[in-house]
Amino acid sequence: MPSFVSNGVTLAYSDQGEGFPVLLIHGFGSSGVVNWVQTGWVETLMAAGYRAITIDNRGHGASQKLYEPELYTPAIMAEDAAALCRHLGLERVAVIGYSMGARITAFLALNHPELVVAAVFGGLGVNMVVGLNDGPEIVEALRAPALSDVTHKTGRMFRIFADHTNSDREALVACMLGTRRAITEDTISQITVPVLVAVGSEDVIGGAPEPLAALLPAGEAYVIPRRDHMRATGDARFKQAALDFLSRHLAQN
Repeated sequence: MPSFVSNGVTLAYSDQGEGFPVLLIHGFGSSGVVNWVQTGWVETLMAAGYRAITIDNRGHGASQKLYEPELYTPAIMAEDAAALCRHLGLERVAVIGYSMGARITAFLALNHPELVVAAVFGGLGVNMVVGLNDGPEIVEALRAPALSDVTHKTGRMFRIFADHTNSDREALVACMLGTRRAITEDTISQITVPVLVAVGSEDVIGGAPEPLAALLPAGEAYVIPRRDHMRATGDARFKQAALDFLSRHLAQN
């Protein structure tokens, strides 16, 4: 994978296809390959005429691993995404983020409204502003000597995923401690670009999409039927909803 440097941190990315650029920002413990290639998103976007760009967030995938929580705030990680756009010479992009990637996308839209034309928040609904309560249990699960030592349901799910992706678990601990902070309702309401909030109907981690969409001046909600947090990622209906959303809002760009 090619790489670039953002504020001294080396980050991996991929850039495929032609057409209007869509930046894809993956979730916690994942990578561009796992979140977007293996689930068919890159292929789907390219087939629809888009340029699909993925980034491996700091501490993830093929990117540099860091171990200080203060280096993983959503605002800092949003600056990494903005730096990738500058590296590629992109002035306007659509952004699709999943879970932690949705949080990063929110800060990218807040801090760089001139860059983001439209955004999709996948896998993170009202809990973006309410906050998540399982952080300590996830940290404990990631630091457990073995999966068999983990009994907490959410912690076990994230530990299984981290092991599956062969992640650096101490880097993920630092990321967890740095990123899982709620955004206030007043702050989220300052995002003026069109946003689709898409969350699985069974997703207790992300929370319902409708309350978050209602806080956004140009927010729309989509419930992904019969999907939880992990199984919603590559859902065909989610992809189609995102494509429909992009086609409506990118027509003039």
